[in-house]
Amino acid sequence: MKWIKQALSPLIGSEAERIARTFLEQQGLTFILQNYRCRTGEIDLVMQDGDELVFVEVKYRSRSQYGSAIEFFHARKKRKFESAVMHYMQDKGFNPSIVPHRIDLVAIEGKGQQQQNINWLKSV
Repeated sequence: MKWIKQALSPLIGSEAERIARTFLEQQGLTFILQNYRCRTGEIDLVMQDGDELVFVEVKYRSRSQYGSAIEFFHARKKRKFESAVMHYMQDKGFNPSIVPHRIDLVAIEGKGQQQQNINWLKSV
């Protein structure tokens, strides 16, 4: 059974990122990039909010039996994410001290469209 979960995990993650992207676009953000990967980590979504770049980590949990989606963005994951953000900024030629940016977390919980709860935490 474990192999089934491993096989479905990328599909579930992609669907969660699609839901998060749609939600953020409805809030007025503009999509730039999805799944930026580098050797230090991955950025699920890069969005723009006015003149500010927004780097988004998407967490999904169908059940909160083992903890909420928010709890899975712990200190070690945040450090890796921040490192990937700095890599992206350097890769694109942006100076992080000049270009306004922030890290947001979109936590999605529940199964099915009607039962999903979306939490958007800005500047985590």
